[in-house]
Amino acid sequence: MRNFLKNSCLLIIIVAFATCNKEYEVPKEIVIHDFVWKGLNAYYLHQDKIADLADTRFNSDQQLNTYLTTFTDYNSLFSSLLISTDVKSTLIEDYNTITEPALRTAFTNGLEFGIIAQPNHAENVIGYVTHILPNSDASSKNIQRGEFFYAVNNTQLTRTNYLDLLINGANNLSLQMANFNGSVVTPNSKTVALEKQNYSYTPTFLEKTITINSDKIGYLAYNNDFSKNYINDLNNTFLSLKNQSVNELILDFRNNIGGGSFAENISQIASMITGQFTDQVFIKEQWNSKAQSWFLANQPDSLLTKFPEKLDATTTINSLQLNDVYIILNGANFKGSSAIELLINSLKPYINVHIIGAQTTGNNTGSITLYNSIDYDFPLRNMTHTVALQPIVLSFLNKNDQTYTTGFSPDIALCPNEDALNLGVLGETSEPILNRVLNYISTGNAGTNPTCNPSNLEYLYNSISAQRTNDNGVFINQNLPNTI
Repeated sequence: MRNFLKNSCLLIIIVAFATCNKEYEVPKEIVIHDFVWKGLNAYYLHQDKIADLADTRFNSDQQLNTYLTTFTDYNSLFSSLLISTDVKSTLIEDYNTITEPALRTAFTNGLEFGIIAQPNHAENVIGYVTHILPNSDASSKNIQRGEFFYAVNNTQLTRTNYLDLLINGANNLSLQMANFNGSVVTPNSKTVALEKQNYSYTPTFLEKTITINSDKIGYLAYNNDFSKNYINDLNNTFLSLKNQSVNELILDFRNNIGGGSFAENISQIASMITGQFTDQVFIKEQWNSKAQSWFLANQPDSLLTKFPEKLDATTTINSLQLNDVYIILNGANFKGSSAIELLINSLKPYINVHIIGAQTTGNNTGSITLYNSIDYDFPLRNMTHTVALQPIVLSFLNKNDQTYTTGFSPDIALCPNEDALNLGVLGETSEPILNRVLNYISTGNAGTNPTCNPSNLEYLYNSISAQRTNDNGVFINQNLPNTI
């Protein structure tokens, strides 16, 4: 948490007509409008690209007020002050709904699945198992990744009913299983009964060590968010890998849902992977020109996130001291979250980061929460309303001032969908994607890209993709100067 000066008279005034000793009260009917404009004027990353946010746009409070009253509501004002490509900045109607990420729970039977169209049939579809959640009801049943089912509760799955039957339907399901060779569905006698239960997600989906020649390769499949809820558990997982003398690491994010992304947490994960760069620059922040100038003049260290040595005052980070990390993303279903892109970019000046997946999206910005107060912090907020802003306020750079607006290209390209007919067993060396990565580690050769969708299947749905949260970038926890 950063601490900044609270006395506005000690800081540079950004609006020409604002003064420290002026007693001016904003008209009640535009209090929120005024907050929206001034918050974006101070901190919006693209402030210099919006003519109506210019510091010289208004010569007096009265001129500003006249402008604000042309907007019938503050939401339309907020939208008008964003660049056209900004889909990340948000206005929060009730800041009481802003909470720290909670431990991930669900009411589920533990079956994660995909849906494909049945070949040569206009309506029927087939379900296939992508994975089973550990310690769930499904984990105790005779069902596994790669199996197919064609009906639920003796009702044939179709394009129009599969969501109602599998997601919105009864808590108790009976899956009628089938064999499928890519063209013909053959019902078999197997039936699997599943029951939805309250479920708490395990911190780590799968962790193991694979020995190939002289290499001890750690494999970590991680499905949760990157909030502080799971950092201690991840640290314990890295201790297990460390105790097994792992010298290569594969991070499998194929089934990661994203969310809960904070720069501090990402730096801690980076130190678990490395450890040899303690206190060196991991992330640089680039704010709008006004904020950047103030930080550089007054608190330049606040623009830097460094590789930490501890999670907190008493907990040392378990570090693997690696020089290479292999990061598996999925194809079209998962091109990369802002947290993972930040991890990739910030590690690249220090170690070899190998990307397995598709071109990532380039989500290189961070946000903060602004409240209607003199310092935009929560304690002194205006109590007459509950509106808050979460604008993008900065972009991330690495030690070498490199960023990633266009994302990252993969070292090994994956197909948009895993082949439903050849999924393999997660964590086993024969599993197709893991097998390619292991060969790449051993030989340095990415090999020939596989033929995508050789059976020409129509992929309709993936339950993990449906659960992924909107990724509005990484959040920064900090206090701010009230004027800059």
